[in-house]
Amino acid sequence: MTISGDNQPIVGETLAQYVRRIRTSLKLSQGEMAAKAGIHIQSLGKLELGKTSRLNTKTKTGLSRVLGVPEDYLDAVCRGVSVTEVQGLKICPNCWIPGTAADPIWLESRSKCCFICGTPLCARCRQCNEPIMSLKFRFCPYCGQTYKAPQKSVS
Repeated sequence: MTISGDNQPIVGETLAQYVRRIRTSLKLSQGEMAAKAGIHIQSLGKLELGKTSRLNTKTKTGLSRVLGVPEDYLDAVCRGVSVTEVQGLKICPNCWIPGTAADPIWLESRSKCCFICGTPLCARCRQCNEPIMSLKFRFCPYCGQTYKAPQKSVS
């Protein structure tokens, strides 16, 4: 998935405006996008009319995949915060517990290493080099590699 600068939310943009802007830039009708995202067309219509301001997990995952943006971009737009606050998803492959949020200090743009153990932070899959788009799962959706570093056995 390629994330271009054009796909980043604009400051002050609502969820409805953001989804509509990206959908039209992809030249998708509401019906096509709803089908690809696995959501009902009426749900997408309500979203684009501004009648929905929160997304459930299934909708967020489907829209993220179709729009080609990280789920965190959608979260940022829903919360009305700048994408720079969530941009650059990074984890410590040793300290991160799969399925949990990243420690906020790891997400700082200046953070290069874990403040707990000193391990370099990871922003991409170790195997296929795709960016880490969501921490909901412990495996890369592209190649299946675990984000967590293999544990060293103590002899």
